[in-house]
Amino acid sequence: MQCLYLPAGSSKSTFKNDNVFLLQNRTHYPDQLQYMMLSRLFPSQNCKFVYESSGEKVRQLNLQFNLITQIQNLSHLQRLVFLDMSHNRISDMSGISSLCCLQVLLLGKNRIKKISGLENVTRLDILDLHGNQISQIENLSHLSGLCILNLAGNSISRVDNLQGMNSLTELNLCQNCISSVTEVDQLPCLQRLFLSCNSISSFDQLSCLGKSFSLLELTLDGNPVARDACYKHTVLRCMLRLGQLDTKRVTEEERRLAYALARKGEEKKESHKQALQKVMYTETGSGNAQNLCLSNNHLAEVDGGTLLLFGPGALEVLERGWSTLTPLAVTTISFRYIHFNIIVPTFPSIRVKFPNLTHLIFFETDISRLPQLSALAQVSSLNQLTIHPEGNPVVGMVLWRPYLVYRLHHLNLQKVNDLEVTMDEVVSAKRIFGCLGLVAAKETPNCCLLRLLEGPR
Repeated sequence: MQCLYLPAGSSKSTFKNDNVFLLQNRTHYPDQLQYMMLSRLFPSQNCKFVYESSGEKVRQLNLQFNLITQIQNLSHLQRLVFLDMSHNRISDMSGISSLCCLQVLLLGKNRIKKISGLENVTRLDILDLHGNQISQIENLSHLSGLCILNLAGNSISRVDNLQGMNSLTELNLCQNCISSVTEVDQLPCLQRLFLSCNSISSFDQLSCLGKSFSLLELTLDGNPVARDACYKHTVLRCMLRLGQLDTKRVTEEERRLAYALARKGEEKKESHKQALQKVMYTETGSGNAQNLCLSNNHLAEVDGGTLLLFGPGALEVLERGWSTLTPLAVTTISFRYIHFNIIVPTFPSIRVKFPNLTHLIFFETDISRLPQLSALAQVSSLNQLTIHPEGNPVVGMVLWRPYLVYRLHHLNLQKVNDLEVTMDEVVSAKRIFGCLGLVAAKETPNCCLLRLLEGPR
């Protein structure tokens, strides 16, 4: 293979006229030329590249580190399989469409806003578009042979439109604005997925990863979800085949622990399901328990002064008409197997409907972040709070109790997880989080502050 290398300053082989660079292969270069390297060639702005040749022999073309603004004048290079135009000023990909034999396309560090022009480029193995301004994954479903896709350093907020890339083994989406990941399980060959430095805050936003049977390597560092105390165990519990997490090898001990947790979780779900199926539906209030609602996946009943709510559907009873005496008798509400974020919207109605409520219990409700605890301030009066470690990762955080005491002290909170709240705890919590409260008070509109502080009318 013969190679032509024209670094910056080699003007002997170029003709400069109004920022147009003309290369003539017919007379100056041998017919067997297959690789052209023209990096750092164009020192001025708004450059255009014109290559006059039959193009029958050129298979690789390197135009990186120039100031090229458009992809053009390449249509005659019908045997081109490798094109590197990274580190230029290209904003439109449309000039690529005629290069049907292209297998490697490198367009990183440009100004591209939309993935386009690849309709006829069906032989791509590698596509690199990192460091551009792309906001959406699109127009790639026909690339069934694509193996590596690099979209790091763009402005993508959602991972979707992945179907059809059946050969993709590596997907790089680091340093975007991603908050939701879907369709990864539609990539049957995907082995490496890089999602570092995004905005993923909940494991719910990653649920599709657990359905992938091919994924071996994953990075999530730099996301809010990675700060979770049970982050690593939760990820490994959902993806038992994972070999590397955040560039670190998963040990056999970690894998065994994750497997044990996964098995325990399945046993717990089955036990809960069986318990619900054993309960007989009754509309009467005979005995100490009154069953208000029962189905295959939820249950609501009043037992003494405790309202027990199992499963998301049980929240429906909070909107029903109640007898006069029952709400007054309820002093404790227990939430089980209901996501905390679904419970939060019911707090305003709970504080009105149950005026004597003093105790809330949360079991398997997926409270995983400190800011979630702030929502409890909507309950007007609360003497006792119980958040079981089972299914609530926030309890594993060092500062979860001080933060809770600080946020809920105005509710006259006396016990948290059966431990008395002392005055020393209150003082310590204010010392840690007091500045946060001042900032929040300054930034929150007065109307919102009044709504938070006023009692039930």
